[in-house]
Formats: sequence, structure tokens, C-alpha cells
Amino acid sequence: MILIQAPFLNLQAILDGVMIGAIFALVAYGMALAWGVMNIINIAQGEFVILGGYITFAVYKLGFSPFLGAPLSFAFLFVLGFLLYKLIVNRVVDKDMFISILATFGISIMIRQIMNLIFGSQVETALTGLGTVFLFDHNITIALVKLSSFAIAIAGAIGVIYFMKVSKLGRAIRATAQNARAARILGVNTEKVYAYTYAINAALCGLAGSLVVMTYTIHPYMGLPYTVRSFMIVIVAGLGNIPGVLASGLGLGAMEELASYAFGTEYRIGLVFLLLVFILVYRSKKLAKRREYLK
Repeated sequence: MILIQAPFLNLQAILDGVMIGAIFALVAYGMALAWGVMNIINIAQGEFVILGGYITFAVYKLGFSPFLGAPLSFAFLFVLGFLLYKLIVNRVVDKDMFISILATFGISIMIRQIMNLIFGSQVETALTGLGTVFLFDHNITIALVKLSSFAIAIAGAIGVIYFMKVSKLGRAIRATAQNARAARILGVNTEKVYAYTYAINAALCGLAGSLVVMTYTIHPYMGLPYTVRSFMIVIVAGLGNIPGVLASGLGLGAMEELASYAFGTEYRIGLVFLLLVFILVYRSKKLAKRREYLK
């Protein structure tokens, strides 16, 4: 009823949802990249996000602007992703997908416990000191940190897309995603491609985590919702559909905010899991009908 009685709250919820949805889309793009190229579902996606947030939080606690933590988180997670691939993930590439899920689930548990040991289990946030813009006679408020995070997330996604199109490594990644065997025959070092793909995925999560800690809050055990969100966005958009990933991320953010305003914040994460179940059931029925048609 509150959304009906106060129409401006609908616009407020949509604006807030779109701004956080851009961060969801950034995380989902990394998952889509790793899934499409390596056929790996990275369960550690959310833990990469939270770790990136803690790195930015550490920069903030040292007295620097948290915005300086964004490139540092990106670089640190890139290196960490590369090392994790060399140590663990390369052993499960080309194996059954269930094995990769178990391996990355183990990585997520390890990162979660390390974060808990180093930073503690309390909720943290990094204050930017940016103000708030008021619109429509103070009926709509836009936090400048959310607007800045939205711009950074969009710029980061555009930068990676441009890199994938024009760079030699980006073309090799796209060729490997289309046909890894053919790419190897043509001289592409697919092992190197896999390593850099996983590293880029982790780096995007690190950048997203920096935006999360500045915009919202983090603690070591809140990574799973980000993994579920990114998985759901990729399922809806499809692998390789970058505009679809962006649209799905923005739509999910708007739906979460509307549900939060309408039912309360305690139902926000519940809606995410409910949507995931609905989408998986719908996809399963759709695939079953397609198999019947092919028969």
C-alpha cells in the first residue's frame, strides 16, 4: 500500500535499484566470461566481491579516499585470480562441471574464513563523504556515492568489452569461447587464455566489491547472495549476451528495491532465491519441451 499511497517511492526504488543493478551486472559479466570460456560456474564469485570490498575498506581505514581502493582491489583480485587458476582451477577445466563447482566452492570457503580471521565478522562500510542530491521538491533523493558507483560500474564494463574486442588477448578469449579445440589448432595458447579469463573475472568482482563497500555494507559471510544474483542474471541473459546481462542486472536491482519498499528489507534476499527457483523451473520446462519437439 505504501507504494500506492506515495507514488514517488516507486521512482525512488527504481532509481536505487538501477544504480545497484549496475554492480550486479558487473559481477555477472565476470561469471558469464568464466562460464562461457572455461565452462566453469564460479561459486566463489561472491567471496571475490566481498574481498574486493575489504581491500577498499583497508585503504579507507589507512586514511585515504575509498575511491583509491577501486583500482587496487581490481589489481589485487586479478593477481589472486591468476594464482588460484594456476594452483586449483586449471585442474578442473575440461572436467565435469560438478567437479568445478566443488572446487570453487572450496575456494569460497577458504576466502570467507581468511576474511573472517583478518577483518572480523562485524559489518563494515567505507564512508566517501559525498552528499545527496534532492529532486522533485525533496521527494526523490540520490546519494552521490551511488551515482558514482553506477558510473564506475558502467565504465568498467565498457572498458572490458572494448578490451575484448580490440586486444589480441581479447580476440583469443572470444575464439576460445567459440571453439577451444579449433583455437588451439590455430595456435592460441588456451591455457594462458583460461588463466587470464579467470583473473579478469576475479578483477571485475574486486572492482564491484569496492563499489559495494562504499555504497552499502559488507561482512565475510554475505558473498552467497552476490553469487546467486550473478548466476541468475547469466541464466536469464544467456552466455555471450552482454546487453542482456546489463539489462538483467538493472532489472534485478529494481525488483529487489521495489520488494524491499513493499514488503520490508528482510524479504530482499528471499526474493532473490525465490526468483532463482522460478527461473530454473521455467528453464527446465522449456528445455523439456524443446527435447520433445526434437523427438
